[in-house]
Amino acid sequence: MSPHMSRIKFMNTEIDNLTMTEALSAIEGLIQQKKNAYVVTPNVDHIVKLESNELLKASYAEADLILTDGKPLIWASQLYHTPIKEKISGSDLFPELCKLAAQKHYSMFFLGAREGVAATAAEKLNEQLPNLNIVGCYAPPLGFENNPNELKKIEKNIKEANPQILILALGCPKQEILAYQLRKQFNVPITLCLGATLDFAAGYIKRAPCWMRNAGLEWLYRLYREPIRMFKRYILEDWKFAKLFVKYYGNKQY
Repeated sequence: MSPHMSRIKFMNTEIDNLTMTEALSAIEGLIQQKKNAYVVTPNVDHIVKLESNELLKASYAEADLILTDGKPLIWASQLYHTPIKEKISGSDLFPELCKLAAQKHYSMFFLGAREGVAATAAEKLNEQLPNLNIVGCYAPPLGFENNPNELKKIEKNIKEANPQILILALGCPKQEILAYQLRKQFNVPITLCLGATLDFAAGYIKRAPCWMRNAGLEWLYRLYREPIRMFKRYILEDWKFAKLFVKYYGNKQY
C-alpha cells in the first residue's frame, strides 16, 4: 500500500492513516526505494508547535510518512469524523522497527540523546536481537545545529557508517528540521524522528504503564517522573491544543 493513499487532513497537518503493520510495511517500502525518506510522529506538542514554527511546517510538508503519536489526536480525529486507525508512537514503533531490521539485515545508526544513552540502548538491543546491526551511535553536543563543524562531523559519521535506517532522538522541532534540511547530505534510505525513544530503550527513562498509555495519560506519568523538564511543555504550552481543536473543528474539510 502506498501510504499517501491513506493520507488525511488533520488540524494543521496531514496524517498517514495506517495501522502499525501497515506503517512497518510502508517503512520497508521506503527503505527499498532509497530516496532519502523521513518519518515524523506528531503528538499534541507537535500540533501546537506547527502553528508558529515555519521550519517545522516545512519539515512536515516534505515528510514521507506522518504517523500519529498520542491518544488525544485519536480522540480529536473521532470528533472530527475522520477517525485515525491507530496510535503509532515512536516508542512503540521503534522496537518493532528493530525487529524488522534484525530480520531483514537493515543497518541502523542512532543519533541523539545524552552522552552514552544511544550506546547503552544499542547494547541492550543487541542482547535482545543478536542479528541487529547497529553501525554507529553519536550524541551531539548542545547547540550542535548552529555549529557548522559539528554538522559536518555528524554528516561524515553517518556517511562513513552508511546505515539504511537513521534514528534521530533529538526532540521536536530539532530532529524534524534536521531530517528536512540534511536528508540529501545524509543519504540514508529512511530517517525516523523518534524523540525520547533511545532513553526508553536504554532504560534511562521508564515508560508509563500500559493502562496509562491506553488511557492517554502518558503525559501525566512523564510530568510526574520529570516535572522540571516537562512542566513547560505539558502545562505552559500543550493546553493550546484545546484552542486549536476548536479552531479546526469548523474546518469544512471535516
